[in-house]
Amino acid sequence: MLVLGIESSCDETGVALVDTACGAVPRLLAHALYSQIVMHQAYGGVVPELASRDHIRRVLPLTQEVMAQAQRALGQVDLIAYTRGPGLAGALLVGAGVACALAAALGKPVLGMHHLEGHLLSPFLSADPPEFPFVALLVSGGHTQLMRVDRVGSYELLGETIDDAAGEAFDKSAKLMGLPYPGGPHLAKLALQGDGAAFKLPRPLLHNGNLDFSFAGLKTAVLTQAKKLGLELESRKADLAASAQAAIVEVLVKKSLSAMAQTGLKRLVVAGGVGANALLRSQLNAGCQQRGVRVHYPELEFCTDNGAMIALAAGMRLQAGLVKLDKPQRGYTFDVRPRWNLAELQAEPAFAG
Repeated sequence: MLVLGIESSCDETGVALVDTACGAVPRLLAHALYSQIVMHQAYGGVVPELASRDHIRRVLPLTQEVMAQAQRALGQVDLIAYTRGPGLAGALLVGAGVACALAAALGKPVLGMHHLEGHLLSPFLSADPPEFPFVALLVSGGHTQLMRVDRVGSYELLGETIDDAAGEAFDKSAKLMGLPYPGGPHLAKLALQGDGAAFKLPRPLLHNGNLDFSFAGLKTAVLTQAKKLGLELESRKADLAASAQAAIVEVLVKKSLSAMAQTGLKRLVVAGGVGANALLRSQLNAGCQQRGVRVHYPELEFCTDNGAMIALAAGMRLQAGLVKLDKPQRGYTFDVRPRWNLAELQAEPAFAG
């Protein structure tokens, strides 16, 4: 079966097509992505209204591009999936509206997907896909969570951030140093020139015995250190960037390894934009190797938001029998969920309507 996926939760418009009849995991046939980074740089962050308007401009041309790449016609699509949440309400509404309109025009079922489930399953797109069960470190935007994943649709929250997420810590620290938007990648690049031990920054909740995270205090410490440096900040910026990155990565690595020890599982999946960080990957690889744990990542192109992960997650739900392609039970009405707990997915209706 062919599944078309549409992602529009924030500042990337993604469309992809997968085929569920090609093996144990849906096969990606084609995908296309448009990033709004350049547009939002002038404002130093994502402007929700501008993001929504740009999704409107991009989603149909990207859909046409994907179908052309895959050499398929829209009429051959069996299911249209879209990101229902979490994310920016206006941006989500664009993807949901287009998906439901296409589905209505084609007489096909439509399915709202969880953005974080897409990230969580995105390593199945890689050349080295994981096997269930595993622990997942989700580090995407405003989310930092550790989940136990027994199968598709079975997600147990082990720990999460109580304030800022890791991605927010990267971005906010970068902004405090005067680095351009998006701050996280710029901070990581600058950190390559610095000394991660130059400044003693806090590792919040590192030794509290549970698997929760907190990064707001680290952001405050970066601000305090930047003010102390004053005119010296420019010459010490690389050291401060490296020290901030080292603090974030140490917390993520040690909490992840603690989750592996507590669950007794031997597979770790890392997903989300921060999962592309080179230092995080290096330290996780080393720590997992010492403990006999396999660690899996999505390909770099699938770390950030993309349509492939939405189409894949929908396809995997189909293969797992969690979605029934019944006749639409609600017409083509839809809603979006800007805030949506991943653990709630197990109680969701198992039909595409």
